[in-house]
Amino acid sequence: MGDGPFGLCAGHIAIVAEWAGAQWGTTDLLPGACRACGSRLGVHYPSGWVCAACEWRVGDVLDDGLPPPRVDVVYYLGFRDRIKIGTTANPRQRLGRIRHDELLAFERGDRLVERRRHGQFAAWRRGTSEWFDASPELSEHVRRLSAGVDDPWALYLRWLGEAAALRG
Repeated sequence: MGDGPFGLCAGHIAIVAEWAGAQWGTTDLLPGACRACGSRLGVHYPSGWVCAACEWRVGDVLDDGLPPPRVDVVYYLGFRDRIKIGTTANPRQRLGRIRHDELLAFERGDRLVERRRHGQFAAWRRGTSEWFDASPELSEHVRRLSAGVDDPWALYLRWLGEAAALRG
């Protein structure tokens, strides 16, 4: 008998683990990056692999003639005691060019949403830049955006996958 909560032997634990994997899949690294969104995390079922970020079934054909889907995001970057609010359709490239300590959150939206946020938090804006003091109000907004999101990049990848799925 094992010392686990159910007193099963190692053989029975292996049987239960195999059954659970067949029922709900096993999360693991994909054999290669997801062709739909680029994620490396997948779920392995007896019938094959599915991307954990966008749910693209590995092996399904993508229309390679289409450009990658465009998903505009408003990003929130932390740097010392400041927060930058900006927007981009290519966050990896854009954020790679901006000095920051941490990616705090993504919000789906374009320049219109960015302008609304700049107006909403204008009292804490630093000059005419896109940098703001980390006020309690702005920090609470970022906290709400990131609630339940362990990794903002995973959320962005899910949005890319959804956009790819919607266009067929």
